[in-house]
Amino acid sequence: MSLTARIDPHVHSEASYDGSDPSELILEQAADIGLDAVVITDHDVIHESVRAAALAPKYGLVGIPGVEVSTADGHLLAIGVAEMPPRREPMAETAAWVQDRGGVAIVPHPFQRSRHGVRKRRLRGVDPDAIEVYNSWAFTGWKNRRARRYATAYGYPGVAGSDAHKVGYVGRAYTEIDIDSVTRADLTSEGLLNAVRDGAPRVEGRRTPIPISARHYGWAGARRSRYYAKHGATRSGALAKTGIVGVARTLSQISPLSW
Repeated sequence: MSLTARIDPHVHSEASYDGSDPSELILEQAADIGLDAVVITDHDVIHESVRAAALAPKYGLVGIPGVEVSTADGHLLAIGVAEMPPRREPMAETAAWVQDRGGVAIVPHPFQRSRHGVRKRRLRGVDPDAIEVYNSWAFTGWKNRRARRYATAYGYPGVAGSDAHKVGYVGRAYTEIDIDSVTRADLTSEGLLNAVRDGAPRVEGRRTPIPISARHYGWAGARRSRYYAKHGATRSGALAKTGIVGVARTLSQISPLSW
């Protein structure tokens, strides 16, 4: 008996400088759209991912901590580690650091220099566990196809990640993994990580993940509103005030003749 597990290994929470939503919303969204695991990979901070991994079982998900770390050669996803890898070091050394601690080192959006993807000539000196061959935020399919060709040529497993920075995009791309002799109730982070290392993943990059319609983006927006209404009244008020001030400032700079 084999189990097909679905994981989005590349998601950002509000702990990232460019993220916007709390882990609770991300976990709830992941569970609702049928994922088995989602990895919070904030930029160069890991505390929120560790917290999310601890919360994951409450949502019926497998908890896996991780981080998107800035190396001297570009970004690297460190999956399955609970402490911060060294920053600004050569990618090869950081990948080895992750692997020595039982984690999985994944190269995200390679060759995309505008997003701190590693250059091809520098990637050749790295031995990652997998290459992200489908990133749903790639501007065109060219860099994804190039990443897939590289992974195939050098024998690396290819994975897909949403690289979501807002809750509604969680699972926009995800990775499917077939795991033998396990039930969903017995699925563990170790089993998922081992399956990635063993080269079993399948890439699923669709604008609408899993067989749930695009309505789940609307559900995410409604859920986000409910969450902040319940938990973030103070924060929402501050954001609203900031927005009003920003609009006022913008209008003050526009000639009335252009309204």
